[in-house]
Amino acid sequence: MTRSAQDALIWKRLRTERPNARQRAFFASEALHTMYGGARGGGKSWAARRKAVLLCIAYAGLRVLLVRRTMPELRENHIIPLLSELDGYAQYRQDDRAFVFPNGSRLKLGYCDCDSDMIQYQGNEYDAIFFEEATNLREEWIRFIATTLRTGRTDGFRTRIYYTCNPGGVSHAYFKRLFIDRQFVDGEDPDDYLYIPATVRDNAVLMERNPGYIKQLEALPENLRRAHLDGDWNVFDGAFFAELRLFTKPLADATMTHVVEPFGIPYSWRIYRSFDWGYSKPSACLWWAVDYDGRAYLADELYTCAARGGAMIPDTGLKWSADQVFAEIHRRESERFPGRQITGVADPAIWAENGGEPIVAAADRHQVYFDRADHTRIAGWMQVRRRLQFGEDGRPMLYIFSTCKNTLRTLPILQYSARDPEDLDTTEEDHIADALRYFCMMSPLSPEREAKPNYPTIDPLAKPKAERISYF
Repeated sequence: MTRSAQDALIWKRLRTERPNARQRAFFASEALHTMYGGARGGGKSWAARRKAVLLCIAYAGLRVLLVRRTMPELRENHIIPLLSELDGYAQYRQDDRAFVFPNGSRLKLGYCDCDSDMIQYQGNEYDAIFFEEATNLREEWIRFIATTLRTGRTDGFRTRIYYTCNPGGVSHAYFKRLFIDRQFVDGEDPDDYLYIPATVRDNAVLMERNPGYIKQLEALPENLRRAHLDGDWNVFDGAFFAELRLFTKPLADATMTHVVEPFGIPYSWRIYRSFDWGYSKPSACLWWAVDYDGRAYLADELYTCAARGGAMIPDTGLKWSADQVFAEIHRRESERFPGRQITGVADPAIWAENGGEPIVAAADRHQVYFDRADHTRIAGWMQVRRRLQFGEDGRPMLYIFSTCKNTLRTLPILQYSARDPEDLDTTEEDHIADALRYFCMMSPLSPEREAKPNYPTIDPLAKPKAERISYF
């Protein structure tokens, strides 16, 4: 087949396709970073695959990489469809999983499921990169693979990265910060980041072929429905604290949310401190105020997490000594709660000697005193959930000040353990969650009691003998 015949064949196929308005916006974007998606059924995989093909056709000699997390996902979602879509046009080289186009462009299909998979991209160069279902890839893998984005082209082509994803996954917080909250740090230009939201309602082809799909999403439990149907980035499938509602409100109006604007804490309220020690991992210290009704307010936090360019490096500690940590806690308390009595609890591990001075000795030196926390895990998480529950008035028994950024960053992304459905995944950034659990176990809440039915009391022996019913 001649080159002109090949071009005619592929364009004939492409002209039969009907991208929706959101997909066309995705195709048109030349931003350095473009994220497409949000909810399920928005046509994300097709859009990523088609955009990669269009780039390879339009620019001779282009080098494009498309990445999924696992090889089975890559094969089912992209390799098999592309073999059909590009049949007779682009040649598939199975040895390196790449489609080679008649104009010399090359579309490489890759996966990254662990650190060793990430290293395979070292030294490569790509003009465009697609991360498909990107929130399932770890942030460090994405950042590393993104370093291969560079070009020596002189035709004016702008290198770029495309992401498709849903809320949830291990890098949920990373994408939410960049594309939803748009909280940028040094070295990040807001103009480089474009978010194109998409829901199942935008996908006319899916609605035509499977009109019942939207009803399936509507029938999901509330949290899953918010994530999968509406693309709500404040809740997602698998979240350990799916009940969290993170809309900041003033206290007077703070119903159906867990986040409040900071306010002055009355002197008569009790103050508590809960602490989880870390060195290579961050230490977490939380300060709580409790009102007359027993409702708790997380008023302040200390989280010794390392940062780069103003952005937190997840789950990486500053490696402060125990004396540094407790000196900072003492300083904070002297400024924030001067003259106040503070009751503290900490992970019992700080009393362990391990052949040397226990960590709690440093706390005592800085007049930061603790009792041993009850660190029972499952019962502790139950206490957290009871405090997060909304009462009849729409208010929970636990609020978080909007200034506690690390708490608001880490709690929503924690997921269930694959081994224990009652526990969270301890390989994740759970240090603030642990300190939260220690506090909730200090003064556990009783479960709500259901009102007992008021049945009439009947005493058959109270009737005259002649009126009694006899069964014998």
